[in-house]
Amino acid sequence: MNSDADATQQGLTRDEFATLFRRLKSTADWDTADRRGALNHITSAHLIAAAMEVRLGRSVSLARPIETEPAADDPEPACHDMTGADGDHHLARGLDFAMDRFTMNVHGNATSHIDALCHVIFDSKLYDDVPVGVITPTGATSLSIEVIRDGIVGRGVLLDIPRLRGLPWLEPGDSVTIEDLRAAEEAQNLHVGEGDLLFVRVGHSARRKELGAWDVAHARAGLHPTALEFVAERRIAALGSDGNSDTAPSTVEGVDFPVHVLAVNALGIHLLDYLQFEDLAALCEEQDRWTFLGVIAPLRLPAATGSPINPIAIL
Repeated sequence: MNSDADATQQGLTRDEFATLFRRLKSTADWDTADRRGALNHITSAHLIAAAMEVRLGRSVSLARPIETEPAADDPEPACHDMTGADGDHHLARGLDFAMDRFTMNVHGNATSHIDALCHVIFDSKLYDDVPVGVITPTGATSLSIEVIRDGIVGRGVLLDIPRLRGLPWLEPGDSVTIEDLRAAEEAQNLHVGEGDLLFVRVGHSARRKELGAWDVAHARAGLHPTALEFVAERRIAALGSDGNSDTAPSTVEGVDFPVHVLAVNALGIHLLDYLQFEDLAALCEEQDRWTFLGVIAPLRLPAATGSPINPIAIL
């Protein structure tokens, strides 16, 4: 790694972070009534062009399987109960139904999910300076996941940082720099542009599969906060990772999730956390093409701060 990249791996003071926050927030120049944030970057023309990415006729899930057994990174996993056709009565003649019920935490360190723009509160404000009072005991009255009830569809781009560095994965605590993102573009022969859905692979799910779960709340690879300059400059519409985009321990004094703050709160970007890219990366490598039609469809949860998600890449 060159000296410039070494510099961007360094931590930021709270004052340096505040300056970065203000600078990035100034680039999200939608009107004060805006509730879509960076999704405004996706125009009808972008969507039509994204459909042209489908050439192979293959679809790939970017979601991790929902787990029901406790793990080091998932102490409160989803609960799955069969509510119908249990016992022997389903063996009798006539009609019967097998049914089930799930309960789960939307935000966590193991389940693939998307963050709504009401999810991140910073200095007592939400995105676009919406007052925190919109978060009520019965749900969010503004900026909830209902904003994307029609889904997010656009050109998806996968930047594979372990591939760039010649590694199977980045180790916990490592940060993806703005130089990494630019170098991955060049290595993969593409250009990230306005309205794109950017997915950054750090190899989190590959490491978990190979070595087992660990306490990711305190140790994980992610983006360095200054890498959000790239995201803002390219006018990215949505950002996803196979981690949660934030490095742990945090690289910012006094701010535990600086990338969440910059992406969601300053730039109005919906974040997708804890995806898996192994199937997609293998197909992209095989086809020597790292762009695709991306389809992100959350559940209709009108007042929620996020949703479980199963993004689909179509090549």
